[in-house]
Amino acid sequence: MPIDDLLAEYLRVRAETLALAELLSDEDSCVQSMPDASPVKWHLAHTTWFFETFILERFERDFRPFHPAFRVLFNSYYNGIGEKHPRPQRGMLTRPSLGDVRAYRHQVDERIAMLLETDDERADIPHLLEMGMHHEQQHQELILTDFKHLLSINPLQPAYSARPLPVTPYAEPLAWRKYDASIAGIGHAGSGFCFDNETPRHRQFVEAFSLASRLSANGEYLAFIEDGGYANPSLWLSEGWDWLRANGIAQPIYWRRGDAGWQEFTLHGLQPLDLNRPVTHVSYFEADAFARWSGARLPTEAEWEHAASGTADLGQTSLHPSAHIGAHTGTLDAPLSQLFGECWQWTQSSYTPYPGYRAVEGAIGEYNGKFMCNQYVLRGSSCATPQGHARLTYRNFFPASARWQFSGIRLAR
Repeated sequence: MPIDDLLAEYLRVRAETLALAELLSDEDSCVQSMPDASPVKWHLAHTTWFFETFILERFERDFRPFHPAFRVLFNSYYNGIGEKHPRPQRGMLTRPSLGDVRAYRHQVDERIAMLLETDDERADIPHLLEMGMHHEQQHQELILTDFKHLLSINPLQPAYSARPLPVTPYAEPLAWRKYDASIAGIGHAGSGFCFDNETPRHRQFVEAFSLASRLSANGEYLAFIEDGGYANPSLWLSEGWDWLRANGIAQPIYWRRGDAGWQEFTLHGLQPLDLNRPVTHVSYFEADAFARWSGARLPTEAEWEHAASGTADLGQTSLHPSAHIGAHTGTLDAPLSQLFGECWQWTQSSYTPYPGYRAVEGAIGEYNGKFMCNQYVLRGSSCATPQGHARLTYRNFFPASARWQFSGIRLAR
């Protein structure tokens, strides 16, 4: 990509991050609702830290940090860089102020632009810049999911967006798409960007299987609840059963039950539960139990990628998953819908390296590989995933109990 185009894309991504925070007050931006989430202010600073640490510190002549303490304050998990501020204490950082963080972003952006103008022959800079932009897009999604969790624990149940969330009249009937046994090519190939965990491309044998034509809906999940799904230990993995009992879990994290019936907290505020929209914010444990109750299972990531290959529609960014309203009538050759842009979809595949995988050298190699333990892979993308960030081979990953992300369910059998 020409340097001018690369800089324009960089500035566009950076501006989109600021736009997400535009509706928030200083108080909104500083608070941390749980250890897994981070304050919006921290996201704004950490994404800037990435460019300062991995590009400016390495390539800028006479490098001087914006603030020496930021190297520790806004390091996330890069042990090769040095010390880190404890993650559960990010919400205690009342200083630097949000204004200081914005000034930090502005200065680093100016220095990146100047570096590109003077050192455009350094081969590593474009790659690191592109990786930093994709890293920032991940944090754009985290800004929405982390802030949603923060709003959800506020008794006022405030909304991030004042736009109404319309009720969908119906959802496309669920059908099954059949796939024959085959040797599938899995993993990234080509010249486009990918993270190292998407490589190398390799062959994998996939037995014959069927995949649900759409995501599982709120109404279907409600039937699971009303049938005693959360009280039936035979449906749950042992660790999952212990998890829900220890935490008193009996419904998805943002569902509320009151005098007016079931409601769901969204970025549009508290809304009546829309039975036709995809169920979201469920853990792997919940997704697996629901699949068992449904007489099905979760797909493997190889099945998901094989079935989704050739899909051109990568979804649209919004603030809540939408129901798919299609024209087909549940035939066996039903096309797959909602693969992208609605909910990340749990798979039964553990997050492990592909055959021949090698992490890149240095601290930047800590980005993915060191997390390949006790996590499950999610595929697709969500309504909060930025435009241009989704792709067929993307491997998202979270522990089995995580449910503050836009994670949903696609059944297989």
